[in-house]
Amino acid sequence: MRTRMLALSAASGAAVLAAAALPATADTPEGGVPGEGTVTAAELLAEVKTCDRISKGLYRTDQGRPAKIPVCGTKGAVFWEADMDIDCDGRTTTVCNKKTDPSFLPSTAFQTSAGKPLDSSTLPYVVVPGPGPLWNHTTSGIRGGGVAAVIHGGKVQYAVVGDTGPTGIIGEASYATAKALGIDPDPKSGGTASGVTYILFRDSAVSPIEDHAAAVTEGEALARKFVAAD
Repeated sequence: MRTRMLALSAASGAAVLAAAALPATADTPEGGVPGEGTVTAAELLAEVKTCDRISKGLYRTDQGRPAKIPVCGTKGAVFWEADMDIDCDGRTTTVCNKKTDPSFLPSTAFQTSAGKPLDSSTLPYVVVPGPGPLWNHTTSGIRGGGVAAVIHGGKVQYAVVGDTGPTGIIGEASYATAKALGIDPDPKSGGTASGVTYILFRDSAVSPIEDHAAAVTEGEALARKFVAAD
């Protein structure tokens, strides 16, 4: 929901290098796959090598950047590869507030089952562009609470669709999503400039939206179906 900042700072670049160097120990389950579940990043990425563009045009990653990011589609999902800016909007917490994020908004496009803003600091979620001339996510079966797989650095993180952003900009996720992927989650200087793949499963939903365990269970099932579709 917040206005995007300009290009990521040099501090962001340093954060990317640091994230790449992090070991996958604590986040590696017994099966040896970094992230959540048993479907690997390589398996998912193999399914999104080619793009059947469904957006009418191309998105920017930030204001002032060239428009070059398409939204692509398959029968079961939509996807794109972009940067990751940090969405710290929603519930006010010690890491997400007006002091830590100059663009902070105390609301999210989609709310908890109790009608409260989502908590970006603890709930992994992705941000979709608001409906506009380039693409309307709702016509592709993408809605609040839908399930997403976010891939970066060989890790898979399951998330929900939790917020909307500018109509011409793409590539944003919650503080919790970034942190889980080893990306600097600082809303001022964090994020990463490239290399993040967002796969959103069509006509999926987690209820309640704040139940991350349910998102992982559903995400794993959808991801397994997605890689077995051929």
